[in-house]
Amino acid sequence: MKMFRVVVNGSEYKVGIEELAEEAQTPSVQTKAAAPATPKPVVSKPQSAPPAQQKQAPPTPDAGDIDGTVIAPMPGTVISIAVTDGDTVSKGQTLLILEAMKMENEIMAPCDGTVQEVKISQGTSVNAGDILVVVTS
Repeated sequence: MKMFRVVVNGSEYKVGIEELAEEAQTPSVQTKAAAPATPKPVVSKPQSAPPAQQKQAPPTPDAGDIDGTVIAPMPGTVISIAVTDGDTVSKGQTLLILEAMKMENEIMAPCDGTVQEVKISQGTSVNAGDILVVVTS
């Protein structure tokens, strides 16, 4: 038996080691594998989703009102005007072209009548709701 002196965490220990026979075998350990755990199914009652809240769309500006006032339906730039003060127009006739988001939008007369006043000029930038033309029937 061989004796050794070992210091662990500042404490000194004397340890004796004995040599085993050459034919020594390592002990065998028999273990049984545990059966895999099977999760228990979760049972839940189906529930319906709560009803979605209906949101009303904000009113969109109309190009023409009953009284013949033509307003800008969206912000943009007036690129051409097809009428002048005093012109007679028919319902649906193009009054001007408004460019918005790189698209040309025809703004049409809301009713038959006479152009009382064109409130904008070519190249004017307008906002949604601005008055463009007034048509009297």
